[in-house]
Amino acid sequence: MVDWNQLSKQEQTEVERQYKVLSYGVDTILPQDEFKKKLATSIKEKRPLKVKLGLDPTAPDVHIGHTVVLNKLKQFQEFGHTIQLIIGNFTGKIGDPTGKDAARKALTDEEVKHNAQTYFEQFGKIIDMDAVELHYNAEWLSKIDFAEVLRLASHVTVARMLERNDFHNRYTDNKPIYLHEFFYPVMQGYDSYALESDIELGGTDQEFNVLFGRQIQEQFGKEKQVVLLLPLIEGLDGVEKMSKSKGNYIGIDESPGDIFGKTMSIPDELIVKYFRLASNLKIEEVAKIQADLEEGGLHPKDAKMRLAYSFVEMLYDQETADLSKENFLNVFQKNKMPGELPEVWWEKQKEVLVIDLVKDLGLLPSKGEVRRMIKNGGIRIDQEKIDDPSLIVSVVDGLVIQVGKRKFVKLRIQ
Repeated sequence: MVDWNQLSKQEQTEVERQYKVLSYGVDTILPQDEFKKKLATSIKEKRPLKVKLGLDPTAPDVHIGHTVVLNKLKQFQEFGHTIQLIIGNFTGKIGDPTGKDAARKALTDEEVKHNAQTYFEQFGKIIDMDAVELHYNAEWLSKIDFAEVLRLASHVTVARMLERNDFHNRYTDNKPIYLHEFFYPVMQGYDSYALESDIELGGTDQEFNVLFGRQIQEQFGKEKQVVLLLPLIEGLDGVEKMSKSKGNYIGIDESPGDIFGKTMSIPDELIVKYFRLASNLKIEEVAKIQADLEEGGLHPKDAKMRLAYSFVEMLYDQETADLSKENFLNVFQKNKMPGELPEVWWEKQKEVLVIDLVKDLGLLPSKGEVRRMIKNGGIRIDQEKIDDPSLIVSVVDGLVIQVGKRKFVKLRIQ
């Protein structure tokens, strides 16, 4: 790597510019001094850095929590660096043991392929997928012979593996740890060697795994990558990490109205964190919002309105964000219906029990949920509150069903 003194003033300024943006919002850089040297070498030699993100597509869903790392990838792209997106079609058959108190269920090739495809479609809302280097790690991991596996394993001690909290806890609780699980971080590190990655991104919960990339690269005589660990963001409950399984998430493939409405429900104490990590606003804009909130010049509700708008604009476009904001104001502040409603063709009977109607439209998952929502006053038909679960609804063209504060459907009949 080049020395700082080898750079011209212009090159030094560019290093500082990139470092300021790329380190913004990052929890930990390992090691920090090497990151600046990587940037300096890249600028001096006019060689893009290879920035790695490994993914085991264990589920097809992407949420706002994922935009923390996606926005960082976008920043690297904007500076001209190369994104290496690695789909773990081989490591996914083991599954990342991080944070698990039992071995993961292995994914089939079909599951990996399906989940990966949905990742690509949703990631494309944030980063330029056409400019991404896409790799599947079975390409090299499936070709390693057993002698190579033994050579890799000879550099890793069992004591080192048991430093992991998840493995340590399972060991002390007499829960099984399977030998193949120890190979997960080793294989993830081998990915970095195979692609000669300069930078690897990961969440703070991935520190143990991503540091193996430096270890494996060093064993094979390669220049070691630098690791950027990004914070995990809490979900809508303000407590647990955002996750679909916990129901506290904002999906990036959800409707604009749902994204806007859910964002408005986040706890006030998370507003700045969401702006800093998950939005695509500039550093200076976020700093101004934070200062205004702290000084009392900006109400948290208005800040969340700005955050919700930024999410919809980032994931859709400005026009959709404008409409989502207008609809939210109409529904929540003016008690009006949204300007545009999703339309659904109704081809069943014209006289239907309200419980069956709401359930068949997919607005709630079960008839029991419909009954509870009616009891709580959360269902309206043409803006009239429904309080009788045995009500028979006469379906006419243009009938509007509302469930809760955010779900609206207009029925169309032939």
